[in-house]
Amino acid sequence: MIIRLFLLLLLPRALGRTRSPMCLMKKLFPTHPDYYRQGDHVIGGILSQVISMLDLETFRQPPLPWYIKYFMLVPKNYQHVLALVFAIDQINWDPALLPNITLGFRIYESFFSPRKTYESAFTLLSTRAIMIPNYKCDRKDQLAAVIGGLGAETSLQMATVLGLYKIPQISYGSFHTMLSDKLQFPSVYQMVPNETLQSLGLVRLLQHFRWTWIGLITSDDDSGEKFGQALKRMLTRNSICVAFTERAPLVPSSSMDYAFRELHIKLHATISQTTAEVIVVYGDMDSLLGLKMFLHASSQAALMPIGKVWITTAQWDFTSSIALNQWTLKPFHGALSFAVHTEEVPGFLGFLQALNPYQPRGDIFIQRFWHSVFNCSILNTSLTIKGGRNCSGKEELAGLPGSDFEMKMSSQSYNIYKGVYAVAHALHALYSSKAKKEATGKGPQWELQNIQPWELHPFLKNVRFNNSAGDDVYFDENGESSSGYDILNWIIFPNESFVRVKVGHVDPRAPLGQEFTINEAAIVWNSKFNQTVPRSTCTESCRPGFVKTIREGEPLCCYDCVPCPEGTISSQADAAHCDQCPEDQYPNRDQDTCLPKTVVFLAYGEPLGCAFASFALLFSLLTAWVLGICIKHRETPIVRANNRELTFLLLLSLLLCFLCSLVFIGRPGRVTCLLRQTAFGIIFSISVSSVLAKTVLVVLAFRATTPGARTRKWVGKRLAGSVVTSCSLIQVGICSGWLGTAPPFPDLDLTSEAGHIVVRCNEGSNAAFYCVLGYLGLLALVSFTAAFLARKLPDAFNEAKCITFSMLVFCSVWVAFIPTYLSTTGKYMVAVEIFSILASSAGLLGCIFLPKCYIIVLRPELNTREQLVRKPKSGSLNYELSSF
Repeated sequence: MIIRLFLLLLLPRALGRTRSPMCLMKKLFPTHPDYYRQGDHVIGGILSQVISMLDLETFRQPPLPWYIKYFMLVPKNYQHVLALVFAIDQINWDPALLPNITLGFRIYESFFSPRKTYESAFTLLSTRAIMIPNYKCDRKDQLAAVIGGLGAETSLQMATVLGLYKIPQISYGSFHTMLSDKLQFPSVYQMVPNETLQSLGLVRLLQHFRWTWIGLITSDDDSGEKFGQALKRMLTRNSICVAFTERAPLVPSSSMDYAFRELHIKLHATISQTTAEVIVVYGDMDSLLGLKMFLHASSQAALMPIGKVWITTAQWDFTSSIALNQWTLKPFHGALSFAVHTEEVPGFLGFLQALNPYQPRGDIFIQRFWHSVFNCSILNTSLTIKGGRNCSGKEELAGLPGSDFEMKMSSQSYNIYKGVYAVAHALHALYSSKAKKEATGKGPQWELQNIQPWELHPFLKNVRFNNSAGDDVYFDENGESSSGYDILNWIIFPNESFVRVKVGHVDPRAPLGQEFTINEAAIVWNSKFNQTVPRSTCTESCRPGFVKTIREGEPLCCYDCVPCPEGTISSQADAAHCDQCPEDQYPNRDQDTCLPKTVVFLAYGEPLGCAFASFALLFSLLTAWVLGICIKHRETPIVRANNRELTFLLLLSLLLCFLCSLVFIGRPGRVTCLLRQTAFGIIFSISVSSVLAKTVLVVLAFRATTPGARTRKWVGKRLAGSVVTSCSLIQVGICSGWLGTAPPFPDLDLTSEAGHIVVRCNEGSNAAFYCVLGYLGLLALVSFTAAFLARKLPDAFNEAKCITFSMLVFCSVWVAFIPTYLSTTGKYMVAVEIFSILASSAGLLGCIFLPKCYIIVLRPELNTREQLVRKPKSGSLNYELSSF
């Protein structure tokens, strides 16, 4: 073996590039591809169909040649070989793509082993019958590119060898982040889209179903570690938590592998005890073979809890069956998986139907495949079954279960098909660019040239074409495919057959907003969920109206639910915060939606407004009746006494006071807002000024009866008019200043009453409003004081007593008005003011004019001058009035 390694590594350098000596060594180091076909340009293939258990070196004896201890065939992967052969046949039959140039192939088996992958890569660099890199005896069979790498690690091993020779390598099975580094691996092109896109699609899928609590199982290698770290960061940014992270178990070396048994128990305990209903699995067929064995063993032992939603990545086809050990698929019923986007390739079905094990045409795989999947003997070969039937060659591939073989091109086979065509189009562009096309009388011809593999790189980087399936094929600047992912739903039947249904896609080339789509109605879930969307959360979702509060020391997805604060809502489940409603809306009782606020004001149609309007009209009619009586009996002593003009003015102002309250009822407008407080203030000023004038006249009248009194000249209409006019003008001035600086205006009160928009009059200036009230209070206080001091003046009918009592009522009403007004909101503020207007006006009317009306209407005999000017005594008019 040492001599062989010496010759392999050192002898080529000593002999240089001479062909002849190396050709003589074919007999010393024979090696052959598993399946080959000659051509002007050769596409190499390092594919994986057999899982082998190889004897490992112990270094206690000289290394032996490769020795397969035993192997397990993966029949489903035979389609990869067929896809490569089919694509090359299609290209060779196409006169326009590579005219006068044929493509050949050399296919090697990698046995899912990095060690064997190295050997196959070096063999591709050698002449077809001997593994001596750098030396070729063949005049043809120029290696153009290599397609291979079902697993991420296999792709990396190939890139390490082929990159030294700048040979284009097209990886078809798994994406490896390191291979995107164009400085380290400039010769690698990956037909599998970048895993970032798959991770984004995975996050969008979890968000769509609101799965925030998931388990994660990754392959026990570098790719699994990097994927897990990148995915966790992405999940954290999107508020999705990982309940547990486990590494997939490796295939046990023997039935007595205690490490595998311990890992089996630990993994089973983790999965059975977790509350996560969704488990994401990442890895390829090689790295996840132990996981599938674990699931099969758990299912057979009735240990595996059913009902989990498995989400697998595109690198793993868990339906790949192994001929010598049929493993159950039942745990994956209802699973979702990502798969590289595929299209239906015309002609491939007919190509498969024409296969015959007795016409292999150099294909050494077909007979072993046929023997394994149909369980029959191949005549004239060592592939026999004792007592079994012989293969006829007419067995139907379509009748095989999907775990053995599928008639539809798989995603890996489709990547191989696209990769072969990408090389062909790059060769087409290379020949065209070199101007090797010669025009002859027979038409355009291409002359075969000695083209080196590294010359294809500029053309592979820029290749872009539509294949026969109508798919747009090209590589981005990192040598990665631009295709997207399909989302498949797996339905496993009791007989272990299955159907995969496309239920969504992740397409970076789709229009904005349509990059991710999912057809939820087409998904069949595990029977545990009774065809309802599974829930996978750490805690029960917070219903609308509640907000999440994170539990201290636990993941973000584990939280408690507390009601939203008063005045806020949360309209979605699991809300992170509560929101304020718009100003014209308010929260409903459950605080999960906003309702439009009702516009309210003191309207005539509602009971309170109707009652106030009725009382205002009633008192207005009563005031008018009193005014009519006084006018009718204006010549009587009781009306003439104490200035009948003031009496008429007081009654008229009281009538206007009652009518003024009607302006406060109804929807406020610009005019009504201007009139409300100003009309009220001025009219009440006139009323109180009239009362004050009456009080002053009573006092001056009694003083004028004293002989030689100087006050006699003040008694008369001039004094009364002066008092009323001067006092009223002050209020008019206050109101004019108010209207000139900050007049009242209609306004909407959105906050004072929950669920209502109060239409009100904004006073504009609260200071001016309280100045109006304060001035009225001052007039009332002066009137009350004057009347109180004059209440004991001698006379049969002393009006000062009536005025005193009326002012007491008036002041009491308005003193109570201020705190009540300030403590109410909305339309009830208006109601309080209307009540105060009606009550105070009614107090003035009743206390001052009710005794007079009693005498005029019921006791006319007392309405004489003698009765009014005589001194009061027991049983007199004064007594009767007081008793009344």
